[in-house]
Amino acid sequence: MLEETNVKTIDKVVVRFAGDSGDGMQLAGNIFSNISAEIGDEISTFPDYPAEIRAPQGSLSGVSGYQVSVGRGVHTPGDEADVLVAMNPAALKTNLRYLKRDGVVVCDVDSFTPANLKKAEYKTNDPIKELDIDSKRVLLVPMTTLLKNTLADSGLDQKAIMKSKNMLALGIICWLFDRPVDNVLRKLKNKFAKKPAVYEANAKVLQAGWDYGHNTHSSLPVYRIDTAESRPGTYTDVTGNTATAWGLILASEKSHRPLFLGSYPITPATDILHELAKRKDLGVKAVQMEDEIAGICSAIGASYAGHLAVTSTSGPGLALKSEALGLAVMAELPLVAIDVQRGGPSTGLPTKTEQTDLMQALYGRNGESPLCVLAAVSPTDCFHMAFEAARIAMEYMTPVILLTDAYIANGSSAWRIPEPDDYPEIHPHILPADRLEAGWKPYDRDENKVRYWALPGTEGAMHRVGGLEKDNITSIISTDGANHELMVKTRREKIARIADSVPCVEPMLDADADTILLGWGGTYGHLLTAATQLNEEGNRVAFWQFRYINPLPKNTLEVLGKYKRIIVAELNTGMFADYLQMHLPGKEILRINKIEGQPFLVKEIVDGVKKLMEE
Repeated sequence: MLEETNVKTIDKVVVRFAGDSGDGMQLAGNIFSNISAEIGDEISTFPDYPAEIRAPQGSLSGVSGYQVSVGRGVHTPGDEADVLVAMNPAALKTNLRYLKRDGVVVCDVDSFTPANLKKAEYKTNDPIKELDIDSKRVLLVPMTTLLKNTLADSGLDQKAIMKSKNMLALGIICWLFDRPVDNVLRKLKNKFAKKPAVYEANAKVLQAGWDYGHNTHSSLPVYRIDTAESRPGTYTDVTGNTATAWGLILASEKSHRPLFLGSYPITPATDILHELAKRKDLGVKAVQMEDEIAGICSAIGASYAGHLAVTSTSGPGLALKSEALGLAVMAELPLVAIDVQRGGPSTGLPTKTEQTDLMQALYGRNGESPLCVLAAVSPTDCFHMAFEAARIAMEYMTPVILLTDAYIANGSSAWRIPEPDDYPEIHPHILPADRLEAGWKPYDRDENKVRYWALPGTEGAMHRVGGLEKDNITSIISTDGANHELMVKTRREKIARIADSVPCVEPMLDADADTILLGWGGTYGHLLTAATQLNEEGNRVAFWQFRYINPLPKNTLEVLGKYKRIIVAELNTGMFADYLQMHLPGKEILRINKIEGQPFLVKEIVDGVKKLMEE
């Protein structure tokens, strides 16, 4: 055990793992996040994938990163890292900008070969000096040498041995932050259950990394993270895409409707398809279709047949699905369309994050085609908002677009697995027997303008719906102008009444301030942290993050009308600000925008709000 005098207690820490795409940085970072969540830490992660598919090894363009913040009061992965783990010179060079000036660097000194230095475009053979890094804050580890010595008698070939280097780095980080390696070993055992030799190799390397740190502890202290008190329960870390899939499964259970996913692989949404494809044991039907249009059309067919129907995609796929979304609006069928936003336009930046699909979600269909639009605000909130999307779709008989983004879809947070009674039953608007006996027609509606879901096979409920305009009662094709106007207004009114079943706006922090900072979707953690910091510095700011976008919560205009200064921060050129401006014509909506394929830094928001308040 280390002497207590060499242990420093901190409330949170940011670690960034960086290396080639094949170095296993995502896995190492994910395991570190998971074991931290299990012992009660709050976590927030940011996997930063390169856009290139396996760029040349050791090149600047091929570096993959994974940043995680763990501790108390964690809402973002952090603006800057306290520790950077760099597996080669290219990773060190491209990721040093994310490290605090007094941060610690852990790097593989064996990788500082002339060939690697040349590929990373260094001018000298001393990267530490060339990059002006304080040598006292650097732990140079001969990772490759240590790795080969540890596994010399393992019987593994050279390629298999090198695949374990990420576990050596993880062992060092577990030592540095007083993380138990036993929890890591348990996860490795599960991962390599069918490959005991691989497990044994990784376990030995992990311990070797921890031992190396322990034996060099005189140069660096161990940091003990002061864990926050949390509500009792079972915790794990979960990515946004996985949470989305699980939220849909719970909605299926609570609605007693079978779950169907018709989808086509697309970055960064594919993991939703992967996760639901595993869940045949829960009755999930997940079908990989031949293209985006087939994906949504198969889901519409499943919806007509009485399933909780879902399709998942990203921005380019949502564009392809637009005509079929119009069909679902016209037929008034429940459907959940999940759009994991990425940089655009066209194929754009497939591995980077943006919030640039908002206007497409709101208006990207021909004709008057209203539907419900929601947005998840964090990886764990993806679970809740997927459940909400399914609830609204089935209770209001409408398509719902759920917007997430690459940042929260690939990122993870600590999540308390809910109890069975934490979520209510969902009541699909299925045609009741008494309504059928009273002479039901396909477009009969309740007091909220919602038509009934007549499931195939229900005696006496044979009907048809489709893309051509229908009579407002019988569903017979109609080209009558007055009927069309009535149906347009009815479909619009039905969506507006969804506002009666969603939470109202309740500004956080200093609700009585003159200024309110607003956001929507996955920028929540950064905006909340920035607003908190602003108030701590004496700048009075209220804060609210929108999840329900169409319709807006019913008190939105009343609440926002009270503020002298409304600031909207979003990862686009101002789409939500424009949307609010339409509803608040007498107010000037101020804007903070970023379109770089990266999430906000807290500092960018703090500085932006201060500048707007001064002006």
